[in-house]
Amino acid sequence: MREELLSVGIDIGTSTTQLIFSKLIIENMASSYTVPRIVIVDKKIIYKSSIYFTPLISVKEIDAPKVREIIEKEYQNAGINKGDIDTGAVIITGETARKENAEEVLTSLSGFAGDFVVATAGPDLESIISGKGAGAHIYSKSHNTTVVNIDIGGGTSNLALFKRGDVQDTGCLDIGGRLIKIDTISKKITYISPKICTLIRKYNLGLEIGTVATRDNLRPIIDLMVKVLMQSVGLRPIDEDFNLMVTNKSIKLDHPIECISFSGGVADYIYYDENESGPITDYFKFGDIGILLGEAIGKSDLCKELQVVKSTETIRATVVGAGTHTTEISGSTITYTKNAFPIKNLPILKMAYEDETNGSTVLAEAVKKKLEWFKLEGDLQRVAIAIEGKDNPSFKEIEDYAIGLVEGMKELIQRELPLILIVEKDMAKVLGQTMYNKLGFKKDVICLDSVKLDNGDYIDIGNPIAEGTVLPVVVKTLVFN
Repeated sequence: MREELLSVGIDIGTSTTQLIFSKLIIENMASSYTVPRIVIVDKKIIYKSSIYFTPLISVKEIDAPKVREIIEKEYQNAGINKGDIDTGAVIITGETARKENAEEVLTSLSGFAGDFVVATAGPDLESIISGKGAGAHIYSKSHNTTVVNIDIGGGTSNLALFKRGDVQDTGCLDIGGRLIKIDTISKKITYISPKICTLIRKYNLGLEIGTVATRDNLRPIIDLMVKVLMQSVGLRPIDEDFNLMVTNKSIKLDHPIECISFSGGVADYIYYDENESGPITDYFKFGDIGILLGEAIGKSDLCKELQVVKSTETIRATVVGAGTHTTEISGSTITYTKNAFPIKNLPILKMAYEDETNGSTVLAEAVKKKLEWFKLEGDLQRVAIAIEGKDNPSFKEIEDYAIGLVEGMKELIQRELPLILIVEKDMAKVLGQTMYNKLGFKKDVICLDSVKLDNGDYIDIGNPIAEGTVLPVVVKTLVFN
């Protein structure tokens, strides 16, 4: 059994907007006499769009009609219809995620990824998919090492730390190539971000809107930005400047970092080789400080004290990650009593492990109590329950889970929506069928496994694939900074 899914990745960043189309190849890796094990075995990019400057109406608003125009044009260029898309991601990143109409723009674009779309701007997820798009996770796994990828775009730098292929931690800093914008003809500064203004005033650097930009007068603020990047990976002690520039958190240094890779538009000038490409003649040709920032990072201790790994993608890392690395496949021992798919933007209630391992009564009470979190004006919203589950559970343990969950989800049962349960361990089929039995076969149940979730996550569940044995799932975080 071999199937193809058509995936789209759409990235609307601080500096650029772009998209890719990919084919995800799924296959049953189990033998004929065992339970199917459906996995994504290959990912092929079949179309890359041009790279556009992200259209803005003002400093505070994205130009939604122009963004939509770009996406429509590239769909036509690729010869792909919206209805052909099986899965994918629309992601608004960096400073663009903070624009006043970011959610409105995502809503207007949701139809461009078919019936199964992830719309996200969480910095943690952005860090992970850009790191995967850059190939850092593959390098860390194949070389049995730790790699931190720093994706440096126009407005932010997203960090993801991989150890032997697994994500260990993420972080995000307000450092990017377009935090200072420069007129390409007059070379005068036309914009300085608020945090950069704070650093300029603190150190009396004499830069303001209207100042003619030069390599010399920009060097001190560039050096401060590089210092903060070094602090983020433990090469310099943390100070007030770091605390100012951190977006959500710095990465934990529980693991010694051995290698570093870079992606994002700035990365092209970190890896820049004058012998191959010739000397840089215009440092401000993009109307920002990106080239100077990249050059400074390339000469810094980031590239001297850590082993530098060349990324497989730089400016396209996030969009490649969005198109090829956001989709997961559920386990094949699953239950769904009705094809109610696709399901989009489903919030997750993750039960604590002690709630689910102390008997059916404790589990029922915990579910009832925590469902209160999802009430809006007294009305319980649609929600999926996530549990860890157990390896090789006994039938008695399965029954305890089923009794506790059915009792705890009584308020959900009164609604017409199906009961949705996501289990991390491989036990969804028998648990789902037991719950269905406890409900007298009168209430639809969806029970999936092999997907790890946490509170604050949302999921999309797509239409069944592989002859109905598995479901494509996207785990996401709908967070606007």
